[in-house]
Amino acid sequence: MEANEQMDESNQVLTSPLQKKIKIKKMTKSTVVIRGTLLILALLTVYAFSSFDYKELNVGEALLATFANLKAMFFEPHLEHLTFTDALYGVFVTLCLAFLTTVFGAVIALFLGLFAAENLTNKRISTVMKGLVAFIRAVPTVLWVLIFAVAAGLGSVAAVIGMTFHSISYLVKAYSESFEELDNGVIEALQASGANWWQIIFQAVIPSSLTYMISWTFLRFEINFAVAVAMGAAAGAGGIGFDMFMASNFYQDIREIGSITYFILAIAVLLEVVAIRLKKTLKVNG
Repeated sequence: MEANEQMDESNQVLTSPLQKKIKIKKMTKSTVVIRGTLLILALLTVYAFSSFDYKELNVGEALLATFANLKAMFFEPHLEHLTFTDALYGVFVTLCLAFLTTVFGAVIALFLGLFAAENLTNKRISTVMKGLVAFIRAVPTVLWVLIFAVAAGLGSVAAVIGMTFHSISYLVKAYSESFEELDNGVIEALQASGANWWQIIFQAVIPSSLTYMISWTFLRFEINFAVAVAMGAAAGAGGIGFDMFMASNFYQDIREIGSITYFILAIAVLLEVVAIRLKKTLKVNG
């Protein structure tokens, strides 16, 4: 009898998952709107490509020419107007530009992020601060550099100011959100013990958010390196970006562009490796 009861129980356990009804989600208005929008965009994309005026361009020949250029760029790279030392110096200048803008932006964003966090200041100041940095982030970095170039002129000064300006808005959002993750009970306990605002910041807020702050700052450093390459060409900030601009627009040397691209990729991979190791170290120490 006991064996039969155990068999019945096991059969119930095995068959119970099969007896559950599969729930089918009904189509809601939002789902219909999203799918309809995607379908319309897909149809408009197909229509646009089919209605382009290609000026009697042979698409097949254009693709073959593109593959030939890519082959020459990445499989036959060489430096003709630059030496290896000049290329390394250009990469170093670009890295310095990214490093300076990241450091300046992080220091300023640290203090502004304290006022943007809702648990550290009143809601009105926090709302105004977040709205301001959201507006700054909405404008691309290139436009900020060109705006400041009106006063400072094209060059490294306008690039540093514009990139720092955008870095501040980016890091204020990141820092304030990490500050808001702090348990309010810790802040209330410190306030009850007589700690003032600055003591709460340096004894609780910053130590608990330090890991996130370093991660976000290094991520912004990687972004600033990519932006610094573009600013070297667009704003005349120098560095490897300016060398690439000269190779493409002035010398029209595809193979030299490939060599410079390899330099940039090498630095990008190196930064990614450093970021991964840094995150692992922070997790271990945390």
